[in-house]
Amino acid sequence: MSTSAPPERVRRSGLDGYFRISARGSSLSREIRGGFATFFTMGYIIVLNPLIIGTVQDGTGAYLGGGDAPNLAMVASGTALIAGLMSIFMGVFANYPLALAAGLGLNAFVAFGIAAVPNMTWADAMGLVVLEGLLILVLVLTGFREAVFRAIPAQLKTAISVGIGLFITLIGLFDAGIVRKAPATPVELGIGGFLAGWPSLVFVIVLLAIIIMMVRKVSGSILYGIVGGTLLAIAVEAVFSIGGQTDATGEVVNPTGWGLNVPRIPDQFVQLPDFGLLGQFNLLGSFTNLGIIAACLLVFTLMLADFFDTMGTMVAIGAEADLLDAEGNPPNARRILVVDSLAAVAGGAASVSSNTAYIESASGVGEGARTGLASVVTGSLFLFATFLAPMVDIIPYEAATPALVVVGFLMMQQVSGIDWQDLEIAIPAFLTIVLMPFTYSITAGIGAGFVSYVVIKIARGKARQVHVLLWIIAVLFVIYFAIDPIRDLLGVA
Repeated sequence: MSTSAPPERVRRSGLDGYFRISARGSSLSREIRGGFATFFTMGYIIVLNPLIIGTVQDGTGAYLGGGDAPNLAMVASGTALIAGLMSIFMGVFANYPLALAAGLGLNAFVAFGIAAVPNMTWADAMGLVVLEGLLILVLVLTGFREAVFRAIPAQLKTAISVGIGLFITLIGLFDAGIVRKAPATPVELGIGGFLAGWPSLVFVIVLLAIIIMMVRKVSGSILYGIVGGTLLAIAVEAVFSIGGQTDATGEVVNPTGWGLNVPRIPDQFVQLPDFGLLGQFNLLGSFTNLGIIAACLLVFTLMLADFFDTMGTMVAIGAEADLLDAEGNPPNARRILVVDSLAAVAGGAASVSSNTAYIESASGVGEGARTGLASVVTGSLFLFATFLAPMVDIIPYEAATPALVVVGFLMMQQVSGIDWQDLEIAIPAFLTIVLMPFTYSITAGIGAGFVSYVVIKIARGKARQVHVLLWIIAVLFVIYFAIDPIRDLLGVA
């Protein structure tokens, strides 16, 4: 593959001229086809994002949007809206075949690592997402982003992605009832060590179907799996009338029933989208509820989770599309990073979690996309999907969460990038990875990895190798972990 971008010899007007379609060796049909391919590959986020952030109660017991029950259709509408607008913005402003949507892993951290913290509200959590996006934007515009990028060891960044993958996998298995709490052990398989009920069978079938499609390289396999699984669940419910797991009070009365939604054909498939989540964020509320140190650490850990992926993603997409220059940089790199930073801000402001660039855009590039027009097509399809949001209310956990397990696998693949023979990095990476699912806290995993890395470097007499930013981060995490003893020592309630 060439390491330099093709020369843009052709100058044309109109759509071709603005997006440089011919100049990049593409065509209108290839860009449209690529935009469709990217949408069908990443469209699953319209379903999964509501399942992750829409079903979790915040520190006050409220669901996203302020209600006492999940409103998945509203979350889906907001998810599709921001993904659509930011993908179009990426195409028009940066002219790059890269689509954006709510980031998996990021949304899990926002839900379980921020919003669920005692005294926190969803508005407070989304305010932190806005702050994080603004901070990254400043780092991009000042050129400081690269400095922070270099400060964190690459293998610790990899460990964070792997740990979040395992965390997402645990969520998927637990929500589907494949893994459950047990009387004698922390968790067990199904009920009494066995899978029970038709919903569990649906989960297994959908998981296997997605795996088969993936190994056969079917584009859009995750989305197809969710849609097919939902249709299967509707058929199973129609025949056997299984019902849900809980009654109106939330008490489990049918352990082998459906999780979240009972799959039935809805009264309507299309309706005007509900954008009620827009603007539901409190920019500084977390500083009042948690204190300055804890809030700053949450902003930092969120930034860390959101910070590095885009740089790698945009280079990977550029390499696939043969758009990189001799130094390996994509065209309009700073514009790409600006859009990505603003996407984080927009996701928080719309209460749908930080939006980021999707590596699934590679599917569109594989269909021939080379310009931002493909991103405009993808974004337009997301906007159209806002009218289909009611459909998420019929999808049970068992049809959707197999996708989380598959995404966990995809993130787990990065583990090969860690040198397990080098104990100085392997031990911090291990602690980062295992503590995320085992403590049900992404923050705990990141903090343990950073602190142990610094401690090991000190023990080996290599303290000077630790970047000053990493020293600051490690000290802040020590304070974060020891906040209760510190309060007792200072006599602070």
